[in-house]
Amino acid sequence: MAEPITLADDGSLVVPDEPIVPFIEGDGTGVDIWPAARAVLDAAAARHGHRVGWTEVLAGEKAYRETGEWLPTETVEAFRRYRVGIKGPLTTPVGGGIRSLNVALRQILDLYVCLRPVRWFRGVPSPVRHPERIDMVVFRENIEDVYAGFELAEGSAEAKKLLEYLADELGWELRSDSGIGLKPISITGSKRLQRAALDYAIARGRRSVTLVHKGNIMKFTEGAFKAWGYELVAEEYDGRAVGWDDCGGDSGERVLVKDVIADAFLQQILTRPDEYDVIATTNLNGDYISDALAAQVGGIGIAPGANVNGVTGHGVFEATHGTAPRYAGLDKVNPGSLILSGVLMFEHLGWHDAADDIVAALEATIAEGVVTYDFARLMDGATEVRTSEFAAAIVERL
Repeated sequence: MAEPITLADDGSLVVPDEPIVPFIEGDGTGVDIWPAARAVLDAAAARHGHRVGWTEVLAGEKAYRETGEWLPTETVEAFRRYRVGIKGPLTTPVGGGIRSLNVALRQILDLYVCLRPVRWFRGVPSPVRHPERIDMVVFRENIEDVYAGFELAEGSAEAKKLLEYLADELGWELRSDSGIGLKPISITGSKRLQRAALDYAIARGRRSVTLVHKGNIMKFTEGAFKAWGYELVAEEYDGRAVGWDDCGGDSGERVLVKDVIADAFLQQILTRPDEYDVIATTNLNGDYISDALAAQVGGIGIAPGANVNGVTGHGVFEATHGTAPRYAGLDKVNPGSLILSGVLMFEHLGWHDAADDIVAALEATIAEGVVTYDFARLMDGATEVRTSEFAAAIVERL
């Protein structure tokens, strides 16, 4: 019988053999990729004595058709109550309403870590010469920065009032026809993200954590993010991690913490990506970086994503690509992103054997040239299969 996931006194998840897990099918191609992903997840779980008590909740176009709401309260409450859930891609409403359903869920549930592991799978076509050198895990701050949504439209009464205040009180002469957005970066938001990245690196035996920022220009936001990261290392990680300036790059058995300007980082992930391991960065930088890295290893079609709160144990795992509505119902698109997001969910639950099985089976399937159309058109001698057939091929190789 399916039971809820709970939180132990020490902050760890208590996961029954059949946890209740809410899912959102997703808009567009969600109708194709969700059944495929579910088939793989169910098969891998069963091999290790687990079952998933799936329960559907609504968001996006399906929710709007059935309830008149893009993100019903019942859906948010289900994710809050059951702690862990998974979702396909969602449409962002146009012309009003919620700015982004994905951002709304992250903010409402305070899912402050966006976790994006990026690695190459043998056989996947790539636009770079050595994709195998890329093995990074991006920790993107998920709540603050320009995604916080503090914006005023050009010409609005609120914008005019703020422009007058900035001119009168700070001497900032901005153009009168400006839209205005705020970029909040806090000590609290920065350090809890950086702490998650450091704890991950230490627990997984990773070599380094790199703070990626644009602090040479935005000194009191992104520059502060960098400074707070080094401060955190000194305050809480003695003997386990060390900043570059304190060891000259020779960290010994400790995790090395370093930093790099965002534009230089985007160059170096092309020229020497093997120098980077775990990445901790601000929200907007993380958005650019994770997609740029995904492109180097085959595209966001197989890029997983997780949004988690390490304190409460809440996590929403999601496909990172869009809805691609013109392909909806054609049983054509690559379900890899959602499958690998399910892998992250299993790891979050502590089902590591099942997660490892999926990764190995997916890689074996691709290496044998059994792929969906997006890879088949780029590979010599590939066998093009449908979405459902690709999932079946992975299950066969578990």
